Amino acid sequence: METRVAIIGIIVEEVDSVSKLNSILHDYGEYIIGRMGIPYKEKEIHVICVVIDAPNDIISTISGKLGKLPGVSTRAVYSKYGPKAEEE
Repeated sequence: METRVAIIGIIVEEVDSVSKLNSILHDYGEYIIGRMGIPYKEKEIHVICVVIDAPNDIISTISGKLGKLPGVSTRAVYSKYGPKAEEE
């Protein structure tokens, strides 16, 4: 199955959603390359960047599930190209 590298940007404004957010990310952990979280105390929000290598439908599913959580906004940014063609 073809996969793409993408970044899911997440902004959390409702701390009560963090437990469910982490649960969703755990469920898809096999696709996650890395994750970075930054608390922005002055604005009382948390910014999370998740780098993922997965099929398009999985990336959309993760971003969609996260974006439905109260106080959570997401946006997925996909690499421009799919897998490199094999050289003959």
